[in-house]
Amino acid sequence: MQFADTVQFQRLRELKQGASHNRFEHSLGVSYLAAGVIEHFKENQPELHITQDEVDSVKIAGLCHDLGHGPYSHLFDNEFMPLARPHKRWTHEEASEMMLEYLIDDNYIDIDRHQINFIKDLIAGVPKSTSQANDRAFLFDIVANKRNSLDVDKFDYIERDCYNLGAKSSYDAKRLMWFSRVIDNQICYHEKEVYNLYEIFHTRYSLFKQMYTHRKAKAVECMITDILVAADPVLKISESVEDPKKFWKLTDGILKTIEYSEEDELSDARQIIKRLRTRKLYRFVDEFLIPAGMESHITKDKISARELVSYQSDNSGLVEEDVIIEWLVINYAMKDRNPMDSVRFFSKRHQDQGSFTIPKQQVSSLVPSQFQEINIRVFARNPEKSKEIRKAFYRMMRTYNLNEQLKPDIESWMTARQNLWETESI
Repeated sequence: MQFADTVQFQRLRELKQGASHNRFEHSLGVSYLAAGVIEHFKENQPELHITQDEVDSVKIAGLCHDLGHGPYSHLFDNEFMPLARPHKRWTHEEASEMMLEYLIDDNYIDIDRHQINFIKDLIAGVPKSTSQANDRAFLFDIVANKRNSLDVDKFDYIERDCYNLGAKSSYDAKRLMWFSRVIDNQICYHEKEVYNLYEIFHTRYSLFKQMYTHRKAKAVECMITDILVAADPVLKISESVEDPKKFWKLTDGILKTIEYSEEDELSDARQIIKRLRTRKLYRFVDEFLIPAGMESHITKDKISARELVSYQSDNSGLVEEDVIIEWLVINYAMKDRNPMDSVRFFSKRHQDQGSFTIPKQQVSSLVPSQFQEINIRVFARNPEKSKEIRKAFYRMMRTYNLNEQLKPDIESWMTARQNLWETESI
């Protein structure tokens, strides 16, 4: 409880995550699952010589892996920070390391430097030393698996969100842990669990597709991003990420701070909050799912707010600030790759053959052939301009008819959208 009973960790109560829970609850869950995994290996594979220090470190890594999240979680990382500090890279993983150091120092926790660095590496999922990489690499797959993305962080938030949303999910994280073992220095699974593992990635995709990137949810996220950007010059939000003594105070409550402020410089931010409170949200305009294999032809430099307004009709009065273009990338957690290609299995019938991979063709003919999709989504800050923005978006996308590879997809999309626009049903 040394780590949990600190102001730095208790701050996670004020950071919402996913469906209807906070990062405090999630972090406790990840630590619990991490403990279950490593203790399972310690009990069932004594030849691994897992030490108590390793058990403790894995549990602490699970507990502290999200210390570096800012307000509104990935919105802060992926939307606000790139706008506020476009020339400086920042990640919540790096901030978690900073906050771990601060937590230990501020609470006088007795722990040696070697273990602190080990915990940091477990959070990052990457061993820094050659000896750890050669001998104990499996330990770094438990909390943040960079090999195939199967880790207890994912096990917890997917199951937690499905429960809170009432979404059906057939995979069982505890069963997966029970049917896992370490072979050749990595975590492997019993061959009969292959479909269960595919189900995890499909469930994750479904949560992103149907819940996390819902049109209304993304409209609200765009508004919160605008609020934070408008308030940043006054409140110095983006600068606080460098100072743990300031960063630990930065929670979802920042919106209340802005809403209750009286400074004239924050009036623009307060106006957007008022729109949020009265449900006068930014308006969804339209979207276009980039056909598989065409990602190199349709890029962010070609599809932008500036480019879109250049296609407006005369007297439409559109300016770049009227338009928001979101690039929604949804995948199986390993960009455009199939993460299951990097998962290794074992068989109790053929224990002498070690670990092996299972090609997707041997799993099901219905396993997808593509593992990432990119959706271009357009919003209007001023709902009254949404129709003109939609027309401009249509004209811009029509230029891709000149590309023979894209022409069938563009024409099909335009025909379907024209019918919808005529009835104003989108």
